[in-house]
Amino acid sequence: MFNGWLDGLLVGIKTINNILTAGIAITAFSLFLYALSFNLRDRVARSFAIILLCVVVVFTTEALQNKTVPNWGIELLLRLQWVGIIFLPPSYLHLSDALLVTAGRPSRGRRRLAVRLVYVVSLAFLVLLVAGLLVGPLMQNGQPAPHLQRTAWTDFFTVYYMAIMVWAGGNFIRAFARMLTRSGQRRMLYLMAGATAPALGSYPYLLFGSDLAAKYPLFFWSTALVINMLVAILIIIMAYAVAFFGVSWPDRVVKSRLFKWLLRGPVAASLALGMMTIVRRAGAVFGGQEYSAFVPLTVVVTVLMFEHAVTLFSPIWEKLLFFGRDHAELQLLQNIEERLLTRSDLQQFLETVLAAVRDHLQSPCAFVAALDGGELTLSVVAGNRALLEKEDLDEALELVNHNGESGRHEFVWGGFWILPLHQRRMNGDRDEVRPLLGLLGVAHKGNRQIDRDQRDAVWLMADRAALALEDRQLQQRVFRSLEDLQPQIDMLQRMRAAGRYDTHANFLTAPLPGESDLADWVKDALTHYWGGPKLTNSPLMKLKVVQLLAEEHEGNASNALRALLRKAVDQIKPEGERRFTSEWILYNILEMKFIEGRKVREVAGRLAMSEADLYRKQRVAVEAVARAILDMEQNEALQ
Repeated sequence: MFNGWLDGLLVGIKTINNILTAGIAITAFSLFLYALSFNLRDRVARSFAIILLCVVVVFTTEALQNKTVPNWGIELLLRLQWVGIIFLPPSYLHLSDALLVTAGRPSRGRRRLAVRLVYVVSLAFLVLLVAGLLVGPLMQNGQPAPHLQRTAWTDFFTVYYMAIMVWAGGNFIRAFARMLTRSGQRRMLYLMAGATAPALGSYPYLLFGSDLAAKYPLFFWSTALVINMLVAILIIIMAYAVAFFGVSWPDRVVKSRLFKWLLRGPVAASLALGMMTIVRRAGAVFGGQEYSAFVPLTVVVTVLMFEHAVTLFSPIWEKLLFFGRDHAELQLLQNIEERLLTRSDLQQFLETVLAAVRDHLQSPCAFVAALDGGELTLSVVAGNRALLEKEDLDEALELVNHNGESGRHEFVWGGFWILPLHQRRMNGDRDEVRPLLGLLGVAHKGNRQIDRDQRDAVWLMADRAALALEDRQLQQRVFRSLEDLQPQIDMLQRMRAAGRYDTHANFLTAPLPGESDLADWVKDALTHYWGGPKLTNSPLMKLKVVQLLAEEHEGNASNALRALLRKAVDQIKPEGERRFTSEWILYNILEMKFIEGRKVREVAGRLAMSEADLYRKQRVAVEAVARAILDMEQNEALQ
């Protein structure tokens, strides 16, 4: 009876191990995709991705082994499993080297050479595996489970495996000793603790065929169960620590993104797999068959309900776990993102307004023209556009400006009624002159007059259109302010991200030129854009980004600097077709003055401004180009 109880316990432990093995494989694969998606450019993340790939190979091949697989399939899966085990030691050493580099201890060549040599040694073990020397043939009835027969090379690899892991662990400790910030030390501890997971998780497979595993199967499988439980937890901790490398996002963004990834990936998949297993076992017990129509139905319902729950409750757990005291500010930004009025939204709203106006007045055509930088441009036209082709909008603008009224008064302009759209009163002063935002035009037939009810309805629609134009202008000011802040925000985030682990980051010890000096250099280089000493002898030639571009231009530094200036100018260019409005003024000055080489008087006349105003705007445009170049240089400095 006691032996029967032990046999039942052993079967239960093996079943739980199988479930954990499948869950670890799913989690490792999901985290592998996460590393490929977000921070693969970082050395630490790349080496961690190699470790995850090895873990995926080891645990996936283990999870696929069952009684339905033939002997040749079991042997193939076991040999594939050894591929993952073989490459774990060099990937761990690779990760430890990357951590030391990040912590400010770059390799002088010897450590990097050692990593490459260890990869070569693992390749040699791979050749031995293929040749059948590292492990022997399949032991179908082997204890504690079917395994490949051990050889002398297996014992030698076990020693090699443990030696490299100890070496990598020493590097981890050295990297931790260089952490000077509390957050860096904490995350390095997480990484060191999590790094034990793949090593421990793969080690039981090295014991297959040994006397310990054969004589004490219950002890072996109990130990393997504990190890797999630790692996399931520690691999997530390790992924959490690595997620901060190579990204400049705030900590709350990294945590929230990884948490969502885990919920939507491994948690959802494991939950669906568990429910499917329960339904199949229940079907076998009560219905006599494992598979039924309830199996796919259960999987689909589980996934849909869980994904719905994640979407529904994500604002709550984000607020509780990640936002903290910054919740109000972040909530405001989220509301702006969800409710801002884009160009498409504005056009759609104005089309609705014009449709209502045409319906009230039975008009064949209506339009809204927005005033931007002193220039009137059509925003939306509804109805017969041909009625506008013979008209000049500037005349309508002059008619409204000449009258000088800001009240509810429509004007007759050709075959249209013109309703001026004014900004709302800010302080309730009725005598306040409100700025003109644009015009609402409605085509009429003959000398038809608007009755009182129609007039009230049309002016109500005009107020709605004015409100939309005003809100859009305010949002454009906010966007321009954010664009001006973007380079500084990005730089601060990158400095903060680099300071997580390396307090001796390159861009801190080797400062870039100041924006004022850089702006002067940019102006001189733009002055001789098509050739001249201010371009060929520019201090900008020393920038790393110029040196990298020179490789693409056959070593020609002048062409590289010219390409950099062109790229920086294009970053200032607004979206859409080129226009001569206020938002395009900086780009137009750069394009016409420096790229096209026009004279100052010609550019000022084309942009309808004085020469003094042109020089002021030109200084702003050059500073914007300098910020763009500084941002590109900082990006290269962090790579």
